[in-house]
Amino acid sequence: MPTLSILIPVYNEQAYLERLVDRVVAAWLPENLQKEIIIVNDASKDRTSEVIRKLIERYPMIRSFDQPANFGKGAAIRRAIEEMTGDFAIIQDADLEYDPNEYHLILKPLLEGYADVVYGSRFASREMRKVLLYHHKLGNYLLTFLSNLVTGLDLTDMETCYKAFRGQVLKSIPLRSNRFGIEPELTVKIAKRGLSVYEVPISYHGRKYNEGKKIGWKDGISAIWTILKYWFLDDYAKESDVLQVQSSPDSLRRYYHDIVRRSLPYWGNRILELESHVGLISRLLPQREKLVVSDHREECVHFLKNLYDGNAVVDVIRLDLNSDVDSEVNSDESVRNNEFDSVLYVHGLQKTKDDLAALKRIYNMLCSGGKAILVVPQYPSLFCELDKTLGYRRRYTKRDIIRLCQASGFRVVSCRSVHAAAYFAWLINGIWLRRSNIGKVQLKILNMLTPLSGYLPLPGGNLFVAAEKTEPPNK
Repeated sequence: MPTLSILIPVYNEQAYLERLVDRVVAAWLPENLQKEIIIVNDASKDRTSEVIRKLIERYPMIRSFDQPANFGKGAAIRRAIEEMTGDFAIIQDADLEYDPNEYHLILKPLLEGYADVVYGSRFASREMRKVLLYHHKLGNYLLTFLSNLVTGLDLTDMETCYKAFRGQVLKSIPLRSNRFGIEPELTVKIAKRGLSVYEVPISYHGRKYNEGKKIGWKDGISAIWTILKYWFLDDYAKESDVLQVQSSPDSLRRYYHDIVRRSLPYWGNRILELESHVGLISRLLPQREKLVVSDHREECVHFLKNLYDGNAVVDVIRLDLNSDVDSEVNSDESVRNNEFDSVLYVHGLQKTKDDLAALKRIYNMLCSGGKAILVVPQYPSLFCELDKTLGYRRRYTKRDIIRLCQASGFRVVSCRSVHAAAYFAWLINGIWLRRSNIGKVQLKILNMLTPLSGYLPLPGGNLFVAAEKTEPPNK
């Protein structure tokens, strides 16, 4: 059975904890979800430890862990994440401000496959709300506004406690904040990862400071610093994550949008994306009748299956253009039956062992009149250690790629030089400085300049190619 991990950081909550846990245990969960309750006692000085011991005797689903000192809410949540084993996770404060009976509302977008993360908003429209302390609410609005300004998200309540995640996603995010900065830190890193975020309205029964509320104005100042800090730093994925280099569209967001924008005139209703990595481009593609995303790496296929789990429009397959067997046996029926009218292949052709054979396989995946949309690196003179690091085997001239497409049976509809910023990035780093990688700051600059470079008469680092299937490929 799939499991929901309920993460409860606790500090001096002897008055509320028992009633809260009773409500958590009694809360109904959809789709036969099992509960795992993780309580982390942040060195409480009251009778909280005694209450936890009684709760463990009463409810076997509880696992409890003690912090050696009072490090703060963020540190307690980090410990809970380390100990959790669930397929999904939700953060629950150890008071009665949030109602566990609303878990099913928050989990719905996750279980239906729409979301990676769901925020329970105290300020989204709903039938009834408790009147809150105005200055506290104003502080929330200001922090949410600043967070949205930096991240580009459109949240109504960034500081909400109720945040639910796919378990794998939450475990892959490195967290540093010890206190209440955990909320803005999570939000910035979720945005940088390009995760699918939903909000649902929830009820909120806020308590006053004389009732045990702990967050104060100093935490508000700290939250502002945290937002700015993690907006500047690219600390969004753990070093141990195999996919961390590809797991965030933030540094190249405009670059990917530019590719999708140029591709729009050539889309059909049945799209296949090759070398999808972790879906950085597929998330931006227009909604059509069918979208199939693919990759040859098992870890990417696994990531994509979790990403699109429950999505009726998107299928995920393993497909390797370097292997005839993989294309014919391990892919789905639509690949074998030439059912696609659009195939997108971004920065992949230059990595193949035999680019002509790869293009012929793409040709065979398309229906008559279907379009292949390619983005490949330009100028063989720019080939350097930087290309080798990225797995490139070659670069192309316009004449090279046009001849290659024609030899595969395609008619080239468009072949344009694009992304001037990428040209200068390669020229400076790869040729002049002989570097084997490009720094994150430079990637952000490249991303920022992408829209501008399309209006300047400069050499482009890539070629954008649209080719139409018109005749049998040449043997």
